[in-house]
Amino acid sequence: MTDDEIGTLFTEQERLALEYVDAMTHTDRDVDDALFDQLRHVFDDEALIELTATIAWENSSSRFNRAMRVPSQGLWQR
Repeated sequence: MTDDEIGTLFTEQERLALEYVDAMTHTDRDVDDALFDQLRHVFDDEALIELTATIAWENSSSRFNRAMRVPSQGLWQR
């Protein structure tokens, strides 16, 4: 998917949330100060905490399931 396609599919707030997901998910990246500042301008404290907790939970769940050899439930296809 190209950046132009992403730009038409998601709002600015959604694109920022997806960038946050990438920063939290990829172990070779960090949530830098500039991204966190952008998030603080778009999300209030409660929303940012909920978003962060959801991303962390999904990452933890994914790693747990993989380590325990829990098979996919087939909820989506590649």
